[in-house]
Amino acid sequence: MTLLKLDHGLRYCYTSSCEFAQGVFMVKVLSANEMRKAEQETVRVGIDTDRLMENAGKAVAEEVKRILGAVKKKHILILIGPGNNGGDGLVSARHLHDWGAMVSTFLIGKRAAGDKNLKLVQEQGIACFENLDELDEQLLTASVVVDSLFGTGRSRPLAGIFWEALQRVAQAKKKRPELKIVALDLPSGLDSDSGAVDPATLYAEYTITLGFAKPGLFNPPGAERTGLVTVVDIGMPTYLADGVTTELITEEWARKSLPRRPLGANKGSFGRVLVVAGSINYIGAAYLACSGAMRAGAGLVTLATAASLQPVLAAKLTEVTHLPLPETSLSVLSAEAAGLILSELNNYNVLLVGCGMGQSEPVTNLISSVLLGLKPLSPRSVLDADALNMLAKTPGWWQKFRGDAILTPHPREMARLAGVSVAEVQADRIGIARRVASEWHKTIVLKGAYTVISAPDGRCRVNPVANPGLASAGTGDVLAGIIAGLLAQGLPLFDAAVLGVFLHAQAGEMVKIRLGDVGMLASDLLPILPQVIKKLKER
Repeated sequence: MTLLKLDHGLRYCYTSSCEFAQGVFMVKVLSANEMRKAEQETVRVGIDTDRLMENAGKAVAEEVKRILGAVKKKHILILIGPGNNGGDGLVSARHLHDWGAMVSTFLIGKRAAGDKNLKLVQEQGIACFENLDELDEQLLTASVVVDSLFGTGRSRPLAGIFWEALQRVAQAKKKRPELKIVALDLPSGLDSDSGAVDPATLYAEYTITLGFAKPGLFNPPGAERTGLVTVVDIGMPTYLADGVTTELITEEWARKSLPRRPLGANKGSFGRVLVVAGSINYIGAAYLACSGAMRAGAGLVTLATAASLQPVLAAKLTEVTHLPLPETSLSVLSAEAAGLILSELNNYNVLLVGCGMGQSEPVTNLISSVLLGLKPLSPRSVLDADALNMLAKTPGWWQKFRGDAILTPHPREMARLAGVSVAEVQADRIGIARRVASEWHKTIVLKGAYTVISAPDGRCRVNPVANPGLASAGTGDVLAGIIAGLLAQGLPLFDAAVLGVFLHAQAGEMVKIRLGDVGMLASDLLPILPQVIKKLKER
């Protein structure tokens, strides 16, 4: 039974076997180690490996049937590896054969002596090949290739006949684009935890992953080779994942988490946001951040920026109030600006700092004075861009800045903050976000494809959406504004961050549908945001 379908645009298909937490559909993401423990516990409670394999193989066969529409007289070629993944493939072969498909299997690596599933396949008269020349012949007529060589258990590079077989499939795909490639559990060679790939890993159009989602499916470069991801139920009790704190963001959760809008409300009911942003080189950042907060539903937004920039921004931001800040020269803020900002904070319940402020020494000192001068009962904060750059220059900043805050770094900013390389960040996005959130006692939004949100208590959400159109200047400012606007309406820090990421991504998807993913502007997201919220409420 299908739990989830995902084509990097949040399309879900789920059944009663999904996990619900407080009535909300949840999709757990399990590491390879967590999957091993879940499988062991499944066997311990009386569901043996043979049953799991039968369930997995049948579920995969059903998904292949859905992909093709009908399998009768369709040639389906299944690559069979030496382990359990190959066993799942053999079970799939048997079911597809029963439904009228012309199934052939290519055996790579020796199966265990007396392998029951191989014996059943052979008894049904399903063709089994082992010669590479025979593989080439099969590839000439196959409609689908199912890659069931290796799953989460692979640890060594693909080599020898495994490498050669996958290369020949890739070559056949180039010659016959209509050939569909389906990965069973994972494309062989994809690391289920990090998303790292072997050079021989195929680009699958469909990945049918077993039991639970895996982190590597949502982390480049692996995510680029998975195609449409489907999570299928193989009979593992869902309670085995109760202790897993990594989940995908779901539409159901987002709908239930939207701030309420009472009929008798006034602007004060929806919170007040003070945005400290902008500089002579990045005027647009202030506009985008303020607009994001307003479009997310904040009741009142005030922009604090250099006095010389205020007339330009006031003409653009007609619904925003303004706090012109003193400056020593054109748009370079003076020391007095920090005191003015701090004195105004009692009038606001959220502070957004950093968008487009620049990294000049006076500005860095100003940000430091504001953040490190916050009192215990000060507004909750959203820190972006140059506020993060200031923190990166301040050793042990988390011991000095104890306020409740959401940090929104992109990978390079995260690398500077955490004192690691960008490559290290990207290799373990979930792990590093969770580690620093706990260490710093802050909510972390690690931006990028498949944005990761982590709370200090270990909870982690992954946004299963990647949109290259959002890789453009200003989209991060919009996101920071959205999160601040949601925070102002009373959401907890983690919920505001997760919902903000979801709404931002969905706005991006709607713009992509209309305009494509080339030439998408950050400002294109702004009028779409209320539509995303409206559509979410109506479903």
